[in-house]
Amino acid sequence: MSQTDNFLNDDPALPPPLDLSRWRNLPGRFMAVGAVVAIIGAIVSFKHDGLVNFGYSWLVAFMFFLSIGLGSLFLVMAHHLFDAGWSVATRRLCEHLASLLFPWMAILFIPIAVLAPKLYEWMGTELQTHPDRALKAKAPLFTTPGFYLATIACFLVWWFLTNRLKFWSLKQDETGSADCTHKMRFLSYTGIFLFAFSLTLGAIMWMKGLSHEWFSTMYGVQYFAGSVWLTLGTVYIITMILDRQRVLSDVLHEHQFYFLGSLLFAFTVFYAYVSFAQYFIIWNANMPEETFWFVLREKGTWKYVGWVIIFGHFFIPFLALLRIDVKSKFTIMIPIIAWAWLMHFTDMTFQILPVHFKAGFPFAWIWLPLGCMALMGGFLADRFLKKFASAPPYPLKDPRLVEAMGLYHPVATQISGGELDQADKMHGAPARLKGGH
Repeated sequence: MSQTDNFLNDDPALPPPLDLSRWRNLPGRFMAVGAVVAIIGAIVSFKHDGLVNFGYSWLVAFMFFLSIGLGSLFLVMAHHLFDAGWSVATRRLCEHLASLLFPWMAILFIPIAVLAPKLYEWMGTELQTHPDRALKAKAPLFTTPGFYLATIACFLVWWFLTNRLKFWSLKQDETGSADCTHKMRFLSYTGIFLFAFSLTLGAIMWMKGLSHEWFSTMYGVQYFAGSVWLTLGTVYIITMILDRQRVLSDVLHEHQFYFLGSLLFAFTVFYAYVSFAQYFIIWNANMPEETFWFVLREKGTWKYVGWVIIFGHFFIPFLALLRIDVKSKFTIMIPIIAWAWLMHFTDMTFQILPVHFKAGFPFAWIWLPLGCMALMGGFLADRFLKKFASAPPYPLKDPRLVEAMGLYHPVATQISGGELDQADKMHGAPARLKGGH
């Protein structure tokens, strides 16, 4: 064990590692409970409406967890695009989260692909005889072949980006070659356009496509903002746990938590801005083919869900994250992030379920999307843990690794020989602040 390891593990300022032995089987338990609930829900739904309720519930859970995969992919590419130093410590776990997009999220999409003709009323219609001008205007995208081809295209793009970025990241661990860094940067500044296009296409086809008549140029951006918002909170929690277990302690500086909290605050505002801009422009224009989407969500109890999102998705986290010191205090950040998960789930129900449950929020059926969430969450958590255990927990030879640790190495020309030897000995001791942890 190195001197740095001794310094970190023996530091009395660090709390003792968590006992995770009783939590190891938690993903399996979630999968088991979720599978039972999903199967019961599928049977009940089949008798009630031919699996439509089950399909919409599965879609809510799918779009929720797709957000984490896509948000993680964006954070990985943003790290390379901006040549960031602080995010080196969290890059590897983001790579593992992003790699869940393929094949696991693609597999979880199969029920949606099978039930698509029941969920999307426009599928299977003959454009030549169909009177819907909006549907004709969006052909050939909003056709049955177009739906499945767009789905295949999205997952191929995500597979290519996540596979290549992770490949070169692990290659960098072996060789330390600068060529690996250049490859990842090239993939990021070319792939960011493919990422933006595929995310928008997926959000339009799978969520906005439930109301094919609706027009909105901000819908993909809104889903992107919510996805990154949710992912930042998820990465914060995982990083906190790995820090407590001494897995990332060698490479963490207190600034990482502050920066993650600051980005969470920024995307809180960004999501609110995009959502309000979409509503304001469409409502002000007062065109029936656009305003009907919001009119539907003001009926019954859906209007109260809308108010919950306005205050819960923006005002509460905005005010809670306003103070600078809060972003490094786990006792405050953990409830905020748990609240963010709840709000994103509420947002997904608000986007998807009013198409089928027009009278109001389906409280009698809420157990079904929650069961689908448990099944998917447990399955994806199990896959993530196996992926994380298969590789080093952080990039071992990233050129900015020392910067991420908060270290400073004096330039050799500025100090004498004896001082240089002493500086080399001190180089391994992280200048890490412990306050708030």
